[in-house]
Amino acid sequence: MDHADIRGSASTARAAGPGTPFPEASVERTVEWVDTDASGHQHNSAILRWVEAAEAELFRSLRLPEYFPCAPRVQQVVNYKAKLWFGQRVRATVKINALGRTSLTMGFEVRGESTFAPDGAHPDFGTVAAFGTVTTAYVPAGAAAAQPWPEHFVRALRGSAE
Repeated sequence: MDHADIRGSASTARAAGPGTPFPEASVERTVEWVDTDASGHQHNSAILRWVEAAEAELFRSLRLPEYFPCAPRVQQVVNYKAKLWFGQRVRATVKINALGRTSLTMGFEVRGESTFAPDGAHPDFGTVAAFGTVTTAYVPAGAAAAQPWPEHFVRALRGSAE
């Protein structure tokens, strides 16, 4: 996967119209002490927490809160590229890469601020710390297997008016 495909700095979702990319969302966080391991850099689980926070922002902005109880992960791939340190600012971005009949795949990227921004300067999130994909399936309550996404999900993800 070319992780450059999921770059972006939007803090809210952007809807996709015909011929345009799927929506994406970003969150910014500070690496807290609890996010680090014994080596002093981010614990591997922190990356997925930040990605999940961006995913939550995406589906909140699409007004699809019912996504979460019915979209279990079926695959997660994380590629670690750089360390993030206590106190460093990070930006996690998720973008829907593919929407299938019963599943969807999001690409993600977590970037660290390359320098601590002095006196309110705009941070430069130039260092890719991790990138990868998360695939979920639509499994509504009571179902034993994946089902087709409801039409209102598909419309929201594709940016069509309801």
